[in-house]
Formats: sequence, C-alpha cells, structure tokens
Amino acid sequence: MSSKLTLGQFLKLASLLDSGAEAKDAVASGAVSVNDEVDTRRGRGLVDGDVVEIGGRAARVVARDGRGEA
Repeated sequence: MSSKLTLGQFLKLASLLDSGAEAKDAVASGAVSVNDEVDTRRGRGLVDGDVVEIGGRAARVVARDGRGEA
C-alpha cells in the first residue's frame, strides 16, 4: 500500500505555505495552480513531474519510489 501526496500536503512540504490552514484557504480561493491549471481540490493526488505554483513561486514534484508516485 502506497501513500499519496496531496496538493495540500505538498504546499507545506515544499515550503510554499506555512500551514495546513493557509493551504486550505489558498486552494479554495483558486490561488494555486497545478501544471498551469487552477485546482481547488486540496486532496488532489500529485504525481512525479507535476508543477505546483502559488504567488509566482513554483515547485516540481519528484517521485522517490521509482514508480512515478509522489
């Protein structure tokens, strides 16, 4: 069983935001994009190569398990 990395988790992990509350608000308000498309699903699963952007800052998801799952 593998665990999936969600958009909300990644925003904190990549230091794009400081807290889960900030992530929730930012995603809900449409301030976050994944692969150049606004996404309002905090629980969206991310995969290797996805690019998450907020406020002009961006981070790329890099898989660590070798199967393309973040």
